[in-house]
Amino acid sequence: MSELNTVQKKADQHQRMQRYYIMQSKIYDLTRWTFLFGRKGIVRKIPLDRNANARIVEVGCGTGFNLQLLANRFPKAHLTGIDVSNDMLNIARKNLRSVGNEYELHAAPYATNQELFEPGVDVILFSYSLTMINPQWEELIEQAYRDLKPGGYVAVADFYNSRFQWFKNHMGNHHVRMDSHLNPKLKTLFHTEFEQANNAYGGVWQYFYYLGQKKA
Repeated sequence: MSELNTVQKKADQHQRMQRYYIMQSKIYDLTRWTFLFGRKGIVRKIPLDRNANARIVEVGCGTGFNLQLLANRFPKAHLTGIDVSNDMLNIARKNLRSVGNEYELHAAPYATNQELFEPGVDVILFSYSLTMINPQWEELIEQAYRDLKPGGYVAVADFYNSRFQWFKNHMGNHHVRMDSHLNPKLKTLFHTEFEQANNAYGGVWQYFYYLGQKKA
């Protein structure tokens, strides 16, 4: 694939996500609790001291739901949220008004402002974002590896798989890829600390947790 085609695909992906979330941002917090399982669980798995002055980045932070969880669990952490949707970030700004943490929000694709992460961060969280970022999901995992400090953690909660093709097709219409494709890549780069796949709605689909550490 030529470099020009790669750039165009990334631009197309960015524009699709922008359009998708113009409407979705208005109903996101009202509806997503019914199927975005594991978001609280993966935050609880992050093995930092509660009072650590850590730097935590969430890629695809949306309306700030997970940033609020992180602020409650790690009140001294500096939080950075990244999302391509200004509509989602406008809601996140309202949701984060009451947190005591220092935080910043950036409306941009991940990996476009790498000076933000020097000399490295302690945790990078992907919560229901990697399965929607196609075909660049591998690049984002590799970028997370580069941005983490030695000994830092990548934490993932996301869709995993479904035994029903009709459900995969349905999710594909919402830009979600579901074929357990993330785990092999994660495990090639990180030391696996925890992974688990769980059934949702009696096994219509599965979601998973992954916690990996960058080797020192």
